Amino acid sequence: MAEHPASAPMVVPADAPPVVEARGVATVFGKGRDAFTVHDNLDLTVRRGEILSLVGGSGTGKTVLLRHILGLTVPTRGSVTVLGQPATRLGGEGASARVGMLFQHGALFSAFNVLDNVAFALRELGTLPDDVIVDAALVKLRMVGLKAEHATRMPADLSGGMIKRAALARALIMDPPLLLLDEPTAGLDPSSSDEFCDLLRELHAALGLTVIMVTHDLDTLYALSTRVAVLAERRVIVSGTPQEVARFEHPFIDHFFLGERGRRAMAQPAAERPKEA
Repeated sequence: MAEHPASAPMVVPADAPPVVEARGVATVFGKGRDAFTVHDNLDLTVRRGEILSLVGGSGTGKTVLLRHILGLTVPTRGSVTVLGQPATRLGGEGASARVGMLFQHGALFSAFNVLDNVAFALRELGTLPDDVIVDAALVKLRMVGLKAEHATRMPADLSGGMIKRAALARALIMDPPLLLLDEPTAGLDPSSSDEFCDLLRELHAALGLTVIMVTHDLDTLYALSTRVAVLAERRVIVSGTPQEVARFEHPFIDHFFLGERGRRAMAQPAAERPKEA
C-alpha cells in the first residue's frame, strides 16, 4: 500500500474520553441445556479517535458485540454505553446520528438508486427540505470518491468497490462520531482494498471519527488499526497495538498473526501503519 501523507491517522491521547464502554458483558442464547454462551465477563473500552480492530475466530461474538453497541440487542448481563449513554437508548434517539454502520456487503437497498440510499436517514427524519437533503447526499458521495453521475445508478450497476463507497457515504450522512465497520474490505481485489483503506484513513483524520472494525484481513488491520482487541474464550483476552498483540501467547494469536500471511502483513513499511498513541 502506498504511503498517503495527507491522511495520517490521528494520534490518540492516552487520556482521551471513552466513546464505547462494555463492562461485565455476558451474552447467552437459548435456555437450559440449549443455552450457548457467546460472551462471559467481557470488558472493552474504546477511546475517542481510535481505530480499534476486533479479531477472533468464528463464533467468538464479534458481530454480536457490534449489535450490542448499536443497541439492536441487549446483553444478558453487564452494560454497554455509547457516548456516555446506554446503547439501548440509541434507537430512541436516532442511532444514525450517533453511530454509522458499514455492513460487510454494503446492504444497499436494491430498489433505491445510490442517491436515495445515501439520503435515506435524512429523509426519515422529515425535518429538512428535499433539496438540502440531495445536496448533503451529493457532498457525502464526493467525500467517498464517487461522482454526481453515480448518484442515479442502481446498486446492481455498481462494482464491489463502488458499493462499499456508497454504503460508507450512507453511514456518514448524519455525521456520526462513531463508525462501525464489518469486514470493510471483504470481497475487494487488492488494489481496491488498498484504495478503500486510504479512503478510510483520510476520513478518520478529516472527520475526527472513532472507528470499530471487525476484520479478518491482516493487510487492512495493519494499515488502519491504532489498537487491536482479540476475542477468545468468551472475552477480550488482550488489547494493544498490532505489534503488542502479536507478542501475546495464545493459540489463536499464533495462528492469526504469526502465520505466513501475518508475517507478510507485519513486514509492510512502517510509514504505512497508523501512529501509536
